Amino acid sequence: MYKELKEAYGFLFEDELLQEIAGSGSLRRARAGEKIIEIGSYVKSIPLLISGAIKILREDKNGDELLLYFIERGDTCAMTLACCLGDTKSEIRAVAETDTVFVMIPIEKMEEWVAKYKSWRNFVFESYHSRLSEMLDTIDTIAFMNMDERLMRYLQDRAKINGDPAIQSTHQQIAYDLHTSRVVISRLLKKLEMQGKISLQRNQILVKDL
Repeated sequence: MYKELKEAYGFLFEDELLQEIAGSGSLRRARAGEKIIEIGSYVKSIPLLISGAIKILREDKNGDELLLYFIERGDTCAMTLACCLGDTKSEIRAVAETDTVFVMIPIEKMEEWVAKYKSWRNFVFESYHSRLSEMLDTIDTIAFMNMDERLMRYLQDRAKINGDPAIQSTHQQIAYDLHTSRVVISRLLKKLEMQGKISLQRNQILVKDL
């Protein structure tokens, strides 16, 4: 585990901290689409991503989801940090966007390292800042962008995160992420295809405009 941590976090953390993470954390793997954290569960550890990507979703009172942001290699989830520190139930759902490898860090170690390592403390604060900026950006897209613009941005983000312009996803799943209906998504995908920005293929969407 140390080697993988060194490659993903060596630019952030000193060797002593990396050794502690390797000794205290547990290595986990999740397949694309697998739930990692569920809404309403108590969070006793936080994920540090080694590879892959995780999408963070919020759910409304009707059970409809809204995509908040993605976390990638070298990241963690600020909302998970908040739940750990506050000993509260999770208000988000974390789902593997791609096949993902990550290390789960126990809450007691997270608190210990905040006091012990400046690099960890800076990492926690920067994670809060980055995720807050991404959530504000999400709010801006909802408030100020048309749905076709939101859809195009969503497709571009997923293509970049996956490192592949071909996105494997159903129209219904995209509708869930963007908190709209499948009919709307299907219509807008056809519109984007006519504009030459994407190509609709069998069981996938090819993003041309990156």
